[in-house]
Amino acid sequence: MVKTGSNSLKTLVLSAFFICGMSVLSLIARTSKDDNLKFFGAGNTNFQYTGRVDFSNPDLPKFWAPGVYIQARFSGHACEIQLNDEMLWGKNHNYITVVIDHGQPTRIKLKDKENKIMVAENLEGDSHNLLICKSTEAGIGFLEFVGIRVKSLLIPDALPERKIEFIGNSITCGTGCDTSAFPCGQGEWYDQHNAYQSYGPTTARLVNARWVLTSVSGIGLVHSCCNLDRVMPGVIDKINLNNNSIAWNFSKYQPDVVCIMLGQNDGIQDSTVFCQAYIKFIERLRGFYPGASIICLTSPMADEKLVTFMKNCISSIIISERYKGDNNVYSYFFTKRFHGGCGDHPSLTEHAEIAGELAAFISKAKNWK
Repeated sequence: MVKTGSNSLKTLVLSAFFICGMSVLSLIARTSKDDNLKFFGAGNTNFQYTGRVDFSNPDLPKFWAPGVYIQARFSGHACEIQLNDEMLWGKNHNYITVVIDHGQPTRIKLKDKENKIMVAENLEGDSHNLLICKSTEAGIGFLEFVGIRVKSLLIPDALPERKIEFIGNSITCGTGCDTSAFPCGQGEWYDQHNAYQSYGPTTARLVNARWVLTSVSGIGLVHSCCNLDRVMPGVIDKINLNNNSIAWNFSKYQPDVVCIMLGQNDGIQDSTVFCQAYIKFIERLRGFYPGASIICLTSPMADEKLVTFMKNCISSIIISERYKGDNNVYSYFFTKRFHGGCGDHPSLTEHAEIAGELAAFISKAKNWK
């Protein structure tokens, strides 16, 4: 009996050593795999930044606006990204969208102030493309890009030569369009944001262009909603659209096309006041972008009365600009109302429809093939 027990004890001990040894080997394997990944900081010149970014600390570039995106090309089979989230008021969490090798976008909600996220593993092939996009707006807080861990960081592909800027409100931010994580009315107010798949970036991708979103929820041209204490003409020259601070250098991004989608939050105003403010805004933009085509858009979520008001005003504005000799200002009126998302905002499907209409118009106006 003692001998049998001794053998059992030996078996248990050997089993324990075997399990422990396998765990150690597994740990070594994981560590070795991790050791093949090297850290490349945000200041590396092989990163491509598009959008309004504050580079006052080049090692931690900071950005507020929705749709700001970073691109890189790397070698290896895995990629970990590192981002700092402001966590405004100690609770807001930004969403990002990550795209690997131009594939399906993955929307990720950040969890902490400092975030390390493995966004790709077991990739096939020698080189890969990475895109990281801020999918929530300035009111949720800033992001700081720290860097990535990959086998090596490669010289990036050339960026598209075409450039578009989209100026607007919550529609342009991508508010209320994505219910994949939370249905309307659940979660936090920003849980349905998806700037990457909003009409602006989608339009840009359809015409092979870069994009910048200069947009704030609730903002208007002469009147903003929701107790917002600023209007678009007051923040158009800023990096931090949330606090109306940090001057933006317009020479860093000269768009070929500027799309203006304002008026939803203004509502029906005195037409003279609204038109004069719109004309003044166009003239200011023309000072920043002398060669850009400016397209004045109706609000795709506006009801019939507001659409009629906007059509009349925009038509008058175009006539005024043409009379003054600016023939590079256009108007486009959407074919229907898009309000199938949360809070009467366009849904993801509707953003794609809006983008389809707008891309077709831009391609024709600019003769882009």
